[in-house]
Amino acid sequence: TNLKDATVFPHNIGLGAARDPELIGRIAGITAKEILATGIEWDFAPTLAVVQDPHWGRTYESFGDDSALIAEYGAAYVKAMQDAGVLACVKHWVGDGGTTHGIDQGETTVNWETLESVHMSPYYPALEAGVGSVMISFNSWNGDKCHGHYHLVTEVLKEKLGFDGMVVSDWDGIDYIDEDYEVCIRESVNAGIDIFMVPEKWKDFIQGLINQVEAGNVSMDRIDDAVRRILRTKARFGMFDLPRPAEREHANSEIRTEAYREVAREAVRKSLVLLKNSTGVLPLKREQRILVAGRNAHDLGNQCGGWTVTWQGQSGNDFADGVTIFDGIRELSPSAELSVDGSAADPSKHDVAVVVVGETPYAEGFGDIRQSDDIIVEAGSMINGSIKPLAPYGHSLSLSQLHPEDLACIRSIADKGIPVVAMLVAGRPLVINEELDASAAFVAAWLPGSEGLGVAEVLFGDSDFSGRLPMPWPSGETIAEELALFPSGYGLSYGN
Repeated sequence: TNLKDATVFPHNIGLGAARDPELIGRIAGITAKEILATGIEWDFAPTLAVVQDPHWGRTYESFGDDSALIAEYGAAYVKAMQDAGVLACVKHWVGDGGTTHGIDQGETTVNWETLESVHMSPYYPALEAGVGSVMISFNSWNGDKCHGHYHLVTEVLKEKLGFDGMVVSDWDGIDYIDEDYEVCIRESVNAGIDIFMVPEKWKDFIQGLINQVEAGNVSMDRIDDAVRRILRTKARFGMFDLPRPAEREHANSEIRTEAYREVAREAVRKSLVLLKNSTGVLPLKREQRILVAGRNAHDLGNQCGGWTVTWQGQSGNDFADGVTIFDGIRELSPSAELSVDGSAADPSKHDVAVVVVGETPYAEGFGDIRQSDDIIVEAGSMINGSIKPLAPYGHSLSLSQLHPEDLACIRSIADKGIPVVAMLVAGRPLVINEELDASAAFVAAWLPGSEGLGVAEVLFGDSDFSGRLPMPWPSGETIAEELALFPSGYGLSYGN
């Protein structure tokens, strides 16, 4: 989705709610075709993180907390993408979804049995499907950085699991192993990383690696192994036989076609989770007088989220092409009226209101929810190396604290006697107890992407709700399954 006007599918957390591996394969195939239109043959996807804590800013990059489902998704994604001619990359090896307090790039403290059964097992079918590359994770496991972890990278991934493709670092991922950059280079190369994402210090990296080889700290056998893996991967995928990018088969082919958009709408429809419909206000009727309100009702950037055109994403409708949720509602009910702050609500003019609330775009650590900086100090004390915390999105999982204007909008409309269908556009489940109580119906829409019509098609009953929560929905800041407001797998339909 860095490609302007590409088809933006729902982010992974929403696709996890769809629970449909066949759909994931179709999405991966379309994604590959749009990538090939740019002349690129390598995609850093799929992410196989198993999220444990929605405080994590990368929650939406995970398909959820079900390792078995993620394993199915990973295999389907890899096969479809590589069959279409794009090299896939499973990431981040390993344990990125299990960090303490959900701190991005933080410390995952679990025993080997948990690491293997929860966080590692989703990779096995993808490796069996022939994935060509694996990206190493920023996090540490029991104190030791994955980017310098010989046991996890060489002994487990390469030797025990037989992976013979190429292992790539994350962006500047080696930098936090040690204060001495040459130690970072030595430890990460010897751990088994083959190709390095070094966007700025690449000259220092090259010279540092030469120094380490000449000093006898990195063997030529290790260099040969890395080069062999890179060349073998390129040869295996026919990259030496391709013409220049502009002359390739799919160069400059069409993106965001109607066929692609229909698959995206299908993904949106299947990802929506109905949490409440106490008065039967849903499905909506086309002839109803509908008010649409809320910050995220008519904001393409907010419904696409991070990693869209830019790293952090952006709010607004001017940066890319797409259909907002309001656009979709208005297509099915042309008389629908937009009032972002809800001030136009009038029971003599409106039968029902759809209020779309939630988060604004973020990516990586900028999406973390941290109650205090004390947890950063705690995490840092557990790691042999360092972490680079970014400014968090907020200090509470509670939507009413993150965005109090959302609850105010819902209540102002409900207090006028107009039933409210609240819809949460967000990269994770948030604490919504107050918003849920004030609404007649509540829908988790996740980050649906560029095709808002898919949302409207379910709201009006053209399709039923079929999405099921891909992880437990929290009732408060403490994350524990027994304290969940709704369990993983929960979701209503029009029949119940």
